[in-house]
Amino acid sequence: MGISQSASQRVSSTLLNSSQFNSACDSVYTQCLSLTQQAFPGVLPYQLVTAAANLHQDLTSLHPHPLILRWVPDSPTRSQVDSAFRFVTRHRENPQSDEEPLVLDSPQFREWARVLFTDAVVSSAGMAVMKRVPVGVLGIAGIGAAARTGKEVVGVAIGVYALGVATSVYLSLSG
Repeated sequence: MGISQSASQRVSSTLLNSSQFNSACDSVYTQCLSLTQQAFPGVLPYQLVTAAANLHQDLTSLHPHPLILRWVPDSPTRSQVDSAFRFVTRHRENPQSDEEPLVLDSPQFREWARVLFTDAVVSSAGMAVMKRVPVGVLGIAGIGAAARTGKEVVGVAIGVYALGVATSVYLSLSG
């Protein structure tokens, strides 16, 4: 994975290639089918919030995944669940008729989970950068003022620090 890869692409490919993630998706998909007594050919939209919570539980305890453990301390929100669902269903090849219930089959469910957790990880990592950089910048500026160093030196130190934080967070996104 090169440094030119976007954060979301990096997280997405890490999840896609993860046996823990794939195993958790299969397990939760089977649970969802069992809950409807397999009356439908996939997972129904109303099941997705619970499925997200179950996936989070699996990925933090049963099949621990380093990305989820580090960056997603809580189950994804309802808006994240809905956003991932809209993304997956927007790109459907053969839309279902109005009479058939909208369901996610196994590959669509896995894609929904990948989109959901990619968004959750990238959002959390972005928040971490937003929290860390200002604190460090204030510290560097304070030390620069106390030491009476030039503005250029303080500016360079702040830039190097911000780049270091962003790079550190980016590199941690591959699990």
